[in-house]
Amino acid sequence: MGEEGGGRSCGTTRELQKLKQQAMEYYRENDVPRRLEELLNSTFYLQPADVYGHLANCFSKLAKPPTICKIVGKDVLDGLGLPTLQVEIFCTIQNFPKSICSVVISTHFEVHENALPELAEVEEAERASAVSTAVQWVNGSITHELQGIPPFDQAEVDHLLRKFFASKVQEDKERKKLEKSLEYSTVLIPLPPVPPPPPPPPPTKKKGQKPGRKDTATEKTITPAEPVEPVLSGSMAIGAVSLALAKTCGMLLNNPLYLNIALLKHNQEQPTMLSMPLLMVSLVSCGKSSSGKLNLMKEVICIPHPELTTKQGIEMLMEIQKHINKIIEMSKGKYEVMMGTYKNAAEMVDLYVDLINKYPSIIALIDPFRKEDFKQWDSIYHALGSRCYIIAGTASKSISKLLEQGNIGIPKSNGLIIKHTNQTTMSDLVEITNLIDSKKHIAVFGSTEGESSDDSLVDLAVGLGVRFIKLGGLSRGERVTKYNRLLTIEEELVQNGTLGFNEEHTFFYCNEEAEKTAEALEAAAAGELLEPLEPTFLTQGVEESAETRASSG
Repeated sequence: MGEEGGGRSCGTTRELQKLKQQAMEYYRENDVPRRLEELLNSTFYLQPADVYGHLANCFSKLAKPPTICKIVGKDVLDGLGLPTLQVEIFCTIQNFPKSICSVVISTHFEVHENALPELAEVEEAERASAVSTAVQWVNGSITHELQGIPPFDQAEVDHLLRKFFASKVQEDKERKKLEKSLEYSTVLIPLPPVPPPPPPPPPTKKKGQKPGRKDTATEKTITPAEPVEPVLSGSMAIGAVSLALAKTCGMLLNNPLYLNIALLKHNQEQPTMLSMPLLMVSLVSCGKSSSGKLNLMKEVICIPHPELTTKQGIEMLMEIQKHINKIIEMSKGKYEVMMGTYKNAAEMVDLYVDLINKYPSIIALIDPFRKEDFKQWDSIYHALGSRCYIIAGTASKSISKLLEQGNIGIPKSNGLIIKHTNQTTMSDLVEITNLIDSKKHIAVFGSTEGESSDDSLVDLAVGLGVRFIKLGGLSRGERVTKYNRLLTIEEELVQNGTLGFNEEHTFFYCNEEAEKTAEALEAAAAGELLEPLEPTFLTQGVEESAETRASSG
């Protein structure tokens, strides 16, 4: 019995020695003894009041960087009670999964108040399908694609998201191609021939028109509307995940989102100053759907003077909004602005010129024409481009199309409204704002129609350094949340001493003929030193008081 007990004891001792040896090797490989000795020595000299808190902080700095462990997509409601996408990011931090942040992205669908029931049902089904597809992408392929990646390299994350989206686009093309081939393979039943339409009636002679005289006042045909740019169902998953990871990176580094975006825009070099975007606040919504005579305009927008802070601008706008009802005649329910008349696109150019001449405090026109009226865009740009901003909103293409073509000059304008929606990543936003800046245009960061209470777009506008931010009126909870975020960011920049000042409005008018002349002279010079030419961009500032500074679009 003694010999057997002694054998078991020796075996146990050998196993313990082996485990100790393995433990020593494990700790030595991870440099634990040296780091622990340094930490204990430094702790003794510092003698902090919270010893274990100090040790925990030191050990957390030695931990592996967080990695993405899970991305969760959910179907939630936006500010109008319509379905949209929420994305939540989970990271593995010190061996445990932890929820870092969540964002809500709005859909691209417009809200039609007076839509026919049939059209409303179709759009409702499309919206639900888009959100459902986005949730599936996030919870399935996107989570699998990004699992285990540190959330700090935004460019790499966006590159993977673009690749994923490109594969989905290709799948959609192949699916449509297959459906088309199946349609052609089916046997078609010939339909009876359609009788030709009856000939048009002879033109009636107008009153007072002489015989044989042709009517010279014939109306020109309207350019047909361009087809709507297709949007792949589920594409909002790309933009939402990109935004959520940018926000996650900022939170893990203890940086606000706007600073993280500013670092991304400036190649990870922290800018010394950040300027607040100027407010574009809707005071009156009008157009065909409203009662009154303002069929010419969709919105009347007020822009506070650049010298005012965001807080001062909001206070001024709140005061204006209190008195805005004085311009409406309540008994008639109409805005006494101007008599409604019908004008073609060419006549509208003269109308806008007269409007700016009469009201020089108007500093911007947003979407003055349909995007198909290229000649009129050119005309108004050459007529008013040096006196106010000509801004393309719905008339412009999507960010992905603009980046693909590398051309922001169609239609002719000196400003663009950009929005974060669908497959637009943070890298796309940086790239498009850099392109806008390089062309001496101004950028307006706008919100989509289906708004949410997520205020991330305010941080995007500040970090990207856009000139204006367009959030709508000072009403409704989801909008007020964004205005409050603007005030918070301004306070933080003031406290940090990094609040930059906005310059006076300068309207850049690009003279194409001057550019071509300059290029010809450079080519003819063949390397010879020439006298400085006149600048290509002619500037003319319009200075108005803070109370009268306004913009209409």
